[in-house]
Amino acid sequence: MRTELLRAARAEARALLSTADREAADLLDSARAEARTILDASRRQGEAEGEAAGRAALVQARRTARARELAARRDAYEQLRLRATEHVRALRHTADYGSVLDRLALRARQLLGPDTEVAEHPDGGLVAHAAGRRVDFTLDALGARALERLDTDVETLWAP
Repeated sequence: MRTELLRAARAEARALLSTADREAADLLDSARAEARTILDASRRQGEAEGEAAGRAALVQARRTARARELAARRDAYEQLRLRATEHVRALRHTADYGSVLDRLALRARQLLGPDTEVAEHPDGGLVAHAAGRRVDFTLDALGARALERLDTDVETLWAP
């Protein structure tokens, strides 16, 4: 009887060990599958976050580059405006300045009529008044209007 009990206990222990081994293997397989699922999800999330961060960095870099380009264009235009103003103001020191003033006065009278009052401006050029209307032919205004007439053609100075 004892031998039979011992054999039965051993058989039951082997069966229990076999069941425990299968359950442990199943549990390990399930844990590995869950770990792969978590790892794949984390990888996809990391890739998506990395792509989003890359897109955001690219957008910011483009904005920064555009802001720098616009600042450079603004600086170039300001330099052009200053040089043009200096060049026009230099007319005051030329031999032809008197004839320039005469032509400006004639043009003012053509625009405003024969009763136009014309006065030389202290900074160069002239201003004219008649019947509540005014014409600004100062050298600075003439230089500014010349640049305005260039309009978008000015951009060709810094275009590639």
